[in-house]
Amino acid sequence: MKISTKMKKALQDQVALEGLASNSYLAMASWCEITGYRGGAAYFYAQSDEERTHMIKVVHYLNDMGATATIPAIKAPTATYKSLEGLIKSALKSEQTVTKAIHKMVEIAQKEKDHSTYAFLEWFVNEQVQEETKFETILQKFDLIGRDKIAVNEIDKILAADAAAPPAEPAA
Repeated sequence: MKISTKMKKALQDQVALEGLASNSYLAMASWCEITGYRGGAAYFYAQSDEERTHMIKVVHYLNDMGATATIPAIKAPTATYKSLEGLIKSALKSEQTVTKAIHKMVEIAQKEKDHSTYAFLEWFVNEQVQEETKFETILQKFDLIGRDKIAVNEIDKILAADAAAPPAEPAA
């Protein structure tokens, strides 16, 4: 089976985007770790692994479709943050960028009547709903609990609990 040049490029771009997300979350985890946010560190180390898994999923798909994946160089992510809340806002923005890219690929697949790629992308569409909701919910905690040291410590504990919970599968 073949995919179009346009779809191959979009999928290759997605490999880079998922790799950047993985590295960004790794940098966020490291910042959390050295800043004393153990829950945030555990949470973002897990997020980094998840994004790498997404990248590998796209690589396998490209290869399975005979479109040989190319593994790109990935630029260094931001390594410092002013606050845990600012870091979570950056993570949400990253997920929103990924969502837009996936929606663009879905539109290409629909236009080209590429049913195989459309079916492959459905999982990512559902996954992105969960990803954005996850970070929006964490940001709501700052409004609900507060932004003082005790509140931020509680949010860090929530992140630790989320990191320890088994990952939810996106709705099929």
